Amino acid sequence: MITLKINDHEVKVEEGTTILTAAKNLGINIPTLCNHADLCVAGNCRVCVVEQKGARTLVASCATPVSEGMDIQTNSLKVRNARKHIVELLLSEHRADCTKCYKNQKCELQTLANEYSFGEHIFLDLVGNHEYTVDRSSPSFIKDDSKCIRCQRCVRTCSQLQHVSAIAVANKGSHMKISSFHDRPMSHVVCTNCGQCVNRCPTGALTEKTYIDQVWDAIYDPDKHVVVQTAPAVRVGLGEDLGYDPGERVTGKMVTALRQLGFDSVLDTDFTADLTIIEEGTELLTRLKKVLLEGDKNTALPMFTSCSPGWIKFIEHKYPQMLPNLSTCKSPQQMFGALAKTFFAQKRNIDPAKVVSVSIMPCTAKKYEADRPEMRSSGYKDIDFVLTTRELAVMIKQAGIDFRSLEESPYDSIMGTSTGAAVIFGATGGVMEAALRTAYELVTGKPVPFKNLNITPVRGMEGVKEATIKIEGTIEEWRFLEGAELKVAIAHGLVNANKLARAVSTGKATYHFIEIMACPGGCLGGGGQPIPTNAAIRQKRMEAIYAEDMHMDIRKSHENPEIVAIYNEFLEKPNGHKSHELLHTHYVSREAY
Repeated sequence: MITLKINDHEVKVEEGTTILTAAKNLGINIPTLCNHADLCVAGNCRVCVVEQKGARTLVASCATPVSEGMDIQTNSLKVRNARKHIVELLLSEHRADCTKCYKNQKCELQTLANEYSFGEHIFLDLVGNHEYTVDRSSPSFIKDDSKCIRCQRCVRTCSQLQHVSAIAVANKGSHMKISSFHDRPMSHVVCTNCGQCVNRCPTGALTEKTYIDQVWDAIYDPDKHVVVQTAPAVRVGLGEDLGYDPGERVTGKMVTALRQLGFDSVLDTDFTADLTIIEEGTELLTRLKKVLLEGDKNTALPMFTSCSPGWIKFIEHKYPQMLPNLSTCKSPQQMFGALAKTFFAQKRNIDPAKVVSVSIMPCTAKKYEADRPEMRSSGYKDIDFVLTTRELAVMIKQAGIDFRSLEESPYDSIMGTSTGAAVIFGATGGVMEAALRTAYELVTGKPVPFKNLNITPVRGMEGVKEATIKIEGTIEEWRFLEGAELKVAIAHGLVNANKLARAVSTGKATYHFIEIMACPGGCLGGGGQPIPTNAAIRQKRMEAIYAEDMHMDIRKSHENPEIVAIYNEFLEKPNGHKSHELLHTHYVSREAY
């Protein structure tokens, strides 16, 4: 333990702790712009400088480890002047159209400007000296260089958390900027649209591309029937942008709010999450049968999940040789979209051309996924507009809805009934657990041998998890699996996905089934979730997801009565002709740069 003084208060911390963290232990806030709990230390912005007794210059508290007897002042005149000047220097090159900015009142630079930069400005306004560009090419987000402060959070996020490196630092000095490969548009590089850079950008330099106005236009159009679906992770994140603590479940209030916004049908992505389990589970068992019983060497194992569009684009760029390993199932969002303009429209006797399908997602990559040309199997664009959790919160505020006072209400019928297995899709390991609950029971006729159906080995926030499920007591059709050990793996965050994909591709690891989610923590840590995000917040959201599962009346996908009904009335059978026509797809190899 190291003993030091901060603002004349003695504190003991572990060796290796930074001054920034030591100050937090005393309840002292030191401002910073480049520092983030999910990322490595950078010390780029220098806003966090403090005065160290005996030191020649001010030191960056985020990058300086404590030492015995250190005496620190975090709020001296020298420190305050330095911070003021640093903030003003950043503002001198920052296009400050704050009242029109999407990040207005949620911008970290704006917050610091309010605290430190008032009175006379002593630096020249250099905004006009730069040729800034605004890149709107991506369907998922907007990159506005005029609001970039070059803190490099986005660069570290893309390289360290996601192993993509779609953006990097280019040039030096006053010409330094955050750029893509050869300065190409973001729609033409390896960007996976995961939005993790958006989640960590302290300003409005990176924001999701919003479709709020288009959704309002559809709602106001009396000729349109606007259907909305909500993803599992939205119900445990939305509250954070509406005054609730992280991890609060607001499912019923959210449904009521969506009705008050004017959506004609309020339905649940969890319904098609259950459907995904049936389709994906059947596909896995079919592959196992072909390989293990029939000796088919052309069938690819392990099978990777295909629910995460960020992961799909990652494998298309980085591991195209493994595309046959991907499940052919669409994501729950896209299955829902295809059914909304076929099955749902038929049941409600609505012209599918008049159905506008909107999804509320924790993920910016879902905006990209909805635009893929493969996603039009209904004869129309399956999903018309994707809004993030944050965008839904904006709409609720725009409508003047007092969210806390709302009564809870259930989803509409027809594609509104779901199970606990579908809810846990929102957490890393959830798709795997939901699939095992159903697949094990289909093979053995018995529930999975875990207490309360909770398959704990696949849960948790470890980057890569492994589990082995022994199959015992099979029914006749699956006798060849008797005594077999089903080996599964789970990864979240693309840096971990890369480790797992590399291990499989090089033959260093052998599995039957692998779940991968592009974002840290899975969907609950998605690029469209409320900001800020960190490990503690993701943990609370995960606990809320599993609590929601435990409170559901039905917790296995194959027991959802609406799922049984849709096969009887429309799809006929899992992995059948109709299912493949609407619910399955293919993926394409993409350039590595």
